[in-house]
Amino acid sequence: MTTIMVVTMIALLLLGFPMMIPLITAAVIGFYMMFNGFGQMDTLIQQMMAGIRPASLIAVPMFILAADIMTRGQSANRLIDMVMSFIGHIKGGLAVSTAASCTLFGAVSGSTQATVVAVGSPLRPKMLKAGYSDPFTLALIINASDIAFLIPPSIGMIIYGVISGTSIGELFIAGIGPGLLILFMFSTYCIIYAIVKDVPTEERSSWKERATAVQKALWPLGFPVIIVGGIYGGIFSPTEAAAACVLYAVLLEFVVFRSLKMRDIYTIAKSTGLITAVVFILVAVGNGFSWIISFAQIPQAILEAVGVNEAGPTGVLIAICISFFVACMFVDPIVVILVLTPIFAPAIAATGLDPVLVGILITLQVAIGSATPPFGCDIFTAIAIFKRPYWEVIKGTPPFIFMLILAAALLIMFPQIALFLRDVAFR
Repeated sequence: MTTIMVVTMIALLLLGFPMMIPLITAAVIGFYMMFNGFGQMDTLIQQMMAGIRPASLIAVPMFILAADIMTRGQSANRLIDMVMSFIGHIKGGLAVSTAASCTLFGAVSGSTQATVVAVGSPLRPKMLKAGYSDPFTLALIINASDIAFLIPPSIGMIIYGVISGTSIGELFIAGIGPGLLILFMFSTYCIIYAIVKDVPTEERSSWKERATAVQKALWPLGFPVIIVGGIYGGIFSPTEAAAACVLYAVLLEFVVFRSLKMRDIYTIAKSTGLITAVVFILVAVGNGFSWIISFAQIPQAILEAVGVNEAGPTGVLIAICISFFVACMFVDPIVVILVLTPIFAPAIAATGLDPVLVGILITLQVAIGSATPPFGCDIFTAIAIFKRPYWEVIKGTPPFIFMLILAAALLIMFPQIALFLRDVAFR
């Protein structure tokens, strides 16, 4: 049965069907083979509906809506200008500013693809003009944007939290340390690159200009305060924080900045609705597929066959990292989380691993895979936005992928990088 399901999925993917079709087809085939017909098909439908029933998932469309409003408004540019005013003049400062802006906008949007658009669109022309090569610039943008998957809010963490039953608030707080670690590694590489390539520096901003930039960015900086401060302070749940972010974004862009008009609401709502529909269909179909493979005890058989159950905690973490990293090179990150998380659940429980640490490592691997050839989703976002050929987009990615893999290794060796803030906030 397992072989037929896998072959069906691969064949449909190669034929160009969207991911939801191979998943549901494989699930239906598995259901038919287990129950000898479609007489109890309502059970599979119930499992699919159960996948999108958790209240925590309400946060997903809200964060998508807030990110869409901010991307079309002034929040992203104000954050970028503030970062540039302080570090744009140092060697490699423009590249470091790009990485820092991706991190800041990630703390606002939670979406890697929104970050590619919001930060990459204004900063890529500036980096090219300053003397950075296009492959380096594109690789920096798509990989630094993946920090948005780790810095709260993170849509990937929400999906993992719902699937695994892990506290989303704890996941959000635990993602801050690894996100800042990756920002530090990227910034160091950017400075070294600029020194080796002798990239000219930007003009130093005066303190008056910096003060003005900070003043303009104060309102957008309220987003991470609402999300992290609200959850950490016990004021909001993650879902309530998402709702507060939408309200804050509307007030900011429509009332305070007046960058958007009432006629923009339809376009924004339509875009958010389309993205949300895709995400929720994938979640529903993925939950049905996960139920089928769990009912058939396929995860236990796979883990036993490859010897993961006897590998110990470190071995399980390494196996998780490799599996998620490779899978996200080919398949949408949300689908990978939905399918692989239940497969590794027995091994995670058996070895007593902290589910928050596992969630952070899974989120990091999903982020790495999203920017890794051949089919990382951020690569194709960059191709569409910047209109550059595939090989030019991926040419500069190896150093960044290496640093991200190094970050994952450091997390396995020193889990307190992720768990320290979690323990302070929730223990």
